[in-house]
Amino acid sequence: MPKAKIRGIYTTALTKLLIENGFEIVEPSAAIRERFGLNENRASADIKIKDRFDRQGVRVIGNKEAVDRFWKILQSTLEDVITRKWPVSLDGIYKGVIRGKQDGYFLVDIGEAVGRLPCKELVDQLEGKVLVQVERRGIGASKPFLTTQIKVSGKYAILISLKKVGVSLRIRDVKKRFELYQLGRELVPESWGIIWRERAAEESHEILRSEVEELVHKAQEVMKKAEYVEAPSLILDGLHCMDVEFPALSKKRLDKLRETVVATLQGHHYYKACGGKVSSALEMAEKLLEKGKTKEEVLSLFKTTIESEYPIEGSTIRIEHVKLGGKTISLGVGVIEELNGEKMCFRRVFRKPGVYDGLGTKKEPGDVAITETKIGEWFLKTSYFSENGEYKGTYFNLNTPVELYPNKLRYVDLEVDVCVLPDGTVKVLDEDKLWKAVERRFITEKLARFIMEKTREIASSVSSK
Repeated sequence: MPKAKIRGIYTTALTKLLIENGFEIVEPSAAIRERFGLNENRASADIKIKDRFDRQGVRVIGNKEAVDRFWKILQSTLEDVITRKWPVSLDGIYKGVIRGKQDGYFLVDIGEAVGRLPCKELVDQLEGKVLVQVERRGIGASKPFLTTQIKVSGKYAILISLKKVGVSLRIRDVKKRFELYQLGRELVPESWGIIWRERAAEESHEILRSEVEELVHKAQEVMKKAEYVEAPSLILDGLHCMDVEFPALSKKRLDKLRETVVATLQGHHYYKACGGKVSSALEMAEKLLEKGKTKEEVLSLFKTTIESEYPIEGSTIRIEHVKLGGKTISLGVGVIEELNGEKMCFRRVFRKPGVYDGLGTKKEPGDVAITETKIGEWFLKTSYFSENGEYKGTYFNLNTPVELYPNKLRYVDLEVDVCVLPDGTVKVLDEDKLWKAVERRFITEKLARFIMEKTREIASSVSSK
């Protein structure tokens, strides 16, 4: 049974989902223990899940089997979930090929990516093959950071390619630190060093000795394999990483899961992702639910409390356009001309020249973009005009359901666009990119087919006008 450790605003919902799918929860918080009737469990996690910085999803690190299993659960459960697996193995050891040099780094081809290795680590080498390991900084980067200082990790110890002995700073007992340091000096193998992990303080010397022997054997196997395998190639697999985005429908599904466990206000995960005063007000509202207040009266009071945090007609709003690969692009600031229930319209004025891709018309300073959409809609319609009102064309951008936050409009671009030229010609753009996203496992085939149906509906609608 795979073991998962979960932290953050999605913890209750994901705990429910994972338990239902055969996962064991380790190091549960006090609240989670109470909600699910779990015992304290200090077993090692096969997968660790925690909030992304922006609270729009989670970051996942674990062994390949556990991460793959979690990925399958997400894509079979959440309609619009975006999953971005890092192709590189974190802590993975590779035999790479030096391909060049740039800005103080060697560019090393490791097969799954071209990484960056500090030149100071290979002073006398300008080309050829090199044994490297993927570092923990820059997780998710297209060019991962590499090092020649190899380490092989165990549960209690880390074998490092430096002649030294270290003890985790989390072990604060001076007597235990000295004891482990002495043991490390006794066990340290030739050409290697040992760093004791926090859990080493809880185990017998016999168990620690046994693990060090296993790590030494593993390190020797790595070095032997590195002598004969072709480069670039993976020598020793490490951890696997995945960035998960929860768009609007995913948040709603997670709300439903959470609601089966604890009092939950409609829109819980969306409001938690808002952060600030909105998130704080949600916590207070749900405490009222726990005390027996009805959802109707609590929701009404909550919405009245947070109303002032949201934009109104005449105010400005940022447009956050998120690419499937994870890059966030700011499309500038718009002035809201209409905000009526779910329907909204905002206006932007361009200051720099360029070209409207797909339309084949020039973007000129003073041009105006009028964007119409609805909260929860699968597309945005943007029409472009010159400063004097000349029509330049229209774009329908297909995306995950639009979400309105206190300071921004946010969605994930699903690549496909319907383009209407000034003469009325209609074109569908970038369908191939949508299916490429399915191949890369960013989205499900089911979602891609739904988006293509929506695309055809839009194209047919504008063609008939």
